[in-house]
Amino acid sequence: ASELSSGINAEYGELPVGVMVRCVLLSSALLALALCEPTVYLREDFADGDAWSSRWIQSEHGDKTFGKLDLSAGEFFHDAEKDVGLKTMENARFYAVSTEFAQPIESTEDKTLVVQFSVKHEQKIDCGGGYLKLFPSTLEQKDMHGESPYNIMFGPDICGPSARRVHVIFNYRGQNLLLKKEIRCKDDELTHLYTLIVRSDNTYEVRIDNKKEQSGKLEEDWDFLEPKEIADPDASQPEDWDDNPFLDDPEDTKPEDWDQPETIPDPEAKKPDDWDDDMDGEWEAPVINNPAFKGEWRPKQIDNPKYQGEWEPPMIANPKYFEDDKLYLQKDIKFVGIDIWQVKAGTIFDNILITDDEDFARQVAKETFEVSAAGEKEKKEAKDEVERKKREEERKKREAEEAVAEAEDE
Repeated sequence: ASELSSGINAEYGELPVGVMVRCVLLSSALLALALCEPTVYLREDFADGDAWSSRWIQSEHGDKTFGKLDLSAGEFFHDAEKDVGLKTMENARFYAVSTEFAQPIESTEDKTLVVQFSVKHEQKIDCGGGYLKLFPSTLEQKDMHGESPYNIMFGPDICGPSARRVHVIFNYRGQNLLLKKEIRCKDDELTHLYTLIVRSDNTYEVRIDNKKEQSGKLEEDWDFLEPKEIADPDASQPEDWDDNPFLDDPEDTKPEDWDQPETIPDPEAKKPDDWDDDMDGEWEAPVINNPAFKGEWRPKQIDNPKYQGEWEPPMIANPKYFEDDKLYLQKDIKFVGIDIWQVKAGTIFDNILITDDEDFARQVAKETFEVSAAGEKEKKEAKDEVERKKREEERKKREAEEAVAEAEDE
């Protein structure tokens, strides 16, 4: 107690002990609160109108004509202002824009990394990307293109009715590694939220609409590391290795009546009455398949008592293998970009969040996506009902006109 009092006196001077203790506790609480605050590397909701165009840099790479983007909440939405996002506007175009993080990531060591954003394919997309890429500080934004090196690529990609997947690609030692598991993306016209969580225990989780879709270990679901052992490339099968499971029965013999011709003259054929041997040549009966023909004789097979199984080379230590207990670790991430191709435009990107706190990301999802999605769905269903009634009225009108035409014909 005396040591605590001395320390407090040194820090705060001659104050009453009770006051000094409260000061210490308050300072500790504030420090703990600061340490618990999430780090938000980037949060983009396009809520400040046209100011987005000063943050998002359009690529000018090569001679490509990139598609234009503009703000839109789409045809159906919950809140016209809050649901505004960045929309692809031109069909059959590449799109290439990027923006800088508010706080670049130097390292995710001992931290979680969360990438979260919403996508709405209002155009009934049949071929096109809806993913984001995270880029290092070396990216030249005005020269960004499909081959620009990136750290992570994440999000939905659609190409035809069968290829509808969520990409999760990590760049590891210069190689882009694809997720070995299949995650099917959403392909309707509503807004959907995609979340990637990479944890410092080398596990990951992919969430769609704030619900877990896939999870596991990085080492198991991507080919980050070489196998610990490989088949010895210098080994060869011994000459006396017997890998035949069966052999001919040495006691089996061919039946005496086995050998028969494959075809025989048709015994029911008769020489035509008008056949002239001098003119037509010697008559020969047509041949038919011989029902007694049994093919080539082979002795029956018996188990080989010397069978050793399929030979496999011995396993040896892989000289290329190395351990890496920090597969999760990302360094130097400074930009996020939309680098996609779309046949039919109309996709809306919104609520992009890059943080180190998955609980914070889930809370943001509840406050933004879940509220907007519920209202948006109601508007979409109301719109669909109006269109359904219109189609029904048109059908009835068409049927009535056809009935009148039939009556007039009669």
